[in-house]
Amino acid sequence: MASICIINPTSTVHLDHGIDEAVRPLKVAGGPDFRVVHIEHARPAVQSQSDSDLAGTQVIDLVAKLDREGGIDAFVIACFSDPGLHAAREETRAAVFGIGESGMLTAMTLGQKIGVISILPNSIPRHWRMFGAMGIEPRIGCDVSVGIGVVELETTPDAMDRMVEKGLWLKDQAQCDVIVLGCAGMAPFEAELTRRIGIPVIDPVRAAAAHALGRVLLKTGAVR
Repeated sequence: MASICIINPTSTVHLDHGIDEAVRPLKVAGGPDFRVVHIEHARPAVQSQSDSDLAGTQVIDLVAKLDREGGIDAFVIACFSDPGLHAAREETRAAVFGIGESGMLTAMTLGQKIGVISILPNSIPRHWRMFGAMGIEPRIGCDVSVGIGVVELETTPDAMDRMVEKGLWLKDQAQCDVIVLGCAGMAPFEAELTRRIGIPVIDPVRAAAAHALGRVLLKTGAVR
């Protein structure tokens, strides 16, 4: 059976569950198996450039190790900063997708002006560097922070309300017509945010997993 490995580049195990739930609708009969792994000795979250740089080296090492073991047809890096993305593509013949890149590319098929909801304020400059590298800055309306760390998202009582508030601001004030969630830990919030904000809200984990699924199915012809 074909296999897609989703890498959670942190040591926070409970993020694995949210990622697995996010991709559940993509687990089609006869399709590839989805496997979610975390990095045991990584930092608890990727919230700074330093975190991202370290996570990049750890992701590259893990991709190289799993590639040597064989059996994986595609990798997904489940962090919006896409740590190690381009170097990982040099380590394997399997397809490698970053949720940041995939989330933004998906958003461009659903709207003209993209808003991003991020975790902490220091995430935003890092994201803009990625947007610049992708050459999509003119399509970005604004990137706003809810002021909640990755690990705290699930336990902060008003996390949903904060994201709704930021999403409505992006829609009404920044005139964005599609929103991307700028953190893998926000995956469980996608459906409710879409309903309450009233424009498409993209979970980048699901977007990248969908890209990986399409690539693998086209390659293997697993579903007919």
